Amino acid sequence: MAHVEDLARRSVAVVLGTRPEIVKLAEIVRLLGPAARLVHTGQHYAHELARLFLDEFDLPEPDVQLTVGGTSRGQQIAEATGRLDAHFAAEPPAAVVVQGDTNTVLAGALAANARGIALVHVEAGLRSFDRAMPEEHNRVLTDHLADLCLAPTEVNRANLLAEGIADERIAVTGNTVVEALQRLLPPAAERQLELASFGLQAAGFVLATFHRPENVDRPDHLAAILGELGALPVPVVLPLHPRTAARVRAFGLEDVLAKLVVTEPLGYRRFLALAAECAALVSDSGGVQEEASVLKRPVLVVRNSTERPEVLGTFAELVRPGPDMGRVAGGWLAQLDRLHLRLAEEPGPYGDGTASARSMAALRQLLARSG
Repeated sequence: MAHVEDLARRSVAVVLGTRPEIVKLAEIVRLLGPAARLVHTGQHYAHELARLFLDEFDLPEPDVQLTVGGTSRGQQIAEATGRLDAHFAAEPPAAVVVQGDTNTVLAGALAANARGIALVHVEAGLRSFDRAMPEEHNRVLTDHLADLCLAPTEVNRANLLAEGIADERIAVTGNTVVEALQRLLPPAAERQLELASFGLQAAGFVLATFHRPENVDRPDHLAAILGELGALPVPVVLPLHPRTAARVRAFGLEDVLAKLVVTEPLGYRRFLALAAECAALVSDSGGVQEEASVLKRPVLVVRNSTERPEVLGTFAELVRPGPDMGRVAGGWLAQLDRLHLRLAEEPGPYGDGTASARSMAALRQLLARSG
């Protein structure tokens, strides 16, 4: 079986480009040690979505830094694929690791496949069965190209098998978000200081995040979301994603936004401090659905569909933009103590915090088989 020293001689290219990828690959990078070759595509390029997260997880400066952000999906995928292909041709790694469903993921998968390099997909097998979702195309294509699909849950494994992906290409690992959260969740005293900085009380506010095009690129959807949040009977903290901020200005929604507690995008530690102490979360983020299940908080998922059915009916409820947001969130707030007690006893679906170690074991087995 290959050891870390063997990997270090050949290196493993860990390709990432967005905030969630940094969060979910940080522990794998740490476990790889000198074997890790960190490649950042620059899909997220703002400091608060890139360098800040690398620093929080104590990750090194990327070995390779690309700049593909700020363009269309097709341009991002094409440019990142081409530049990764050139890099892999010049310095072939033993394997390429990607995570999730971003444009960076598909580009990394295509470039690895074009060069005949073993491809490992962390967080494989998630399916929304919604072809209108660009991420669905990215994740499906990557799974079918991958030599090793690291599935967080048995639901994800079943999805892969149903699509004809061979069982020997699949390993169920749990989700690496669990250990990321365990590493960076601040202690109670630090969380209270964070609340005080916003003038908030524990369980007395809602934490919201929105960035998906289906919500923020449509003025009617964005206006409905902000209006419903502003009508809730408790303060709503909204870390404002750069994309969302631009759409608010473009659609003239500043007055609606003024009813919320708006802040800049938060680092992961500060975000977790608020998420752990909030009454509930309202979000269109996939990662927030997972984090809520670890923190034992309810999350209202405002989307057309979700690729994380494991949390529906327990930690999460799926709604569309509009009055259902206020109805469901208002119902939660009316019985909050009972809801929090119930969720505290609900087992999380994403494992015990060993997903990265399991992923590393599966990677070593893959490389041992391939010689």
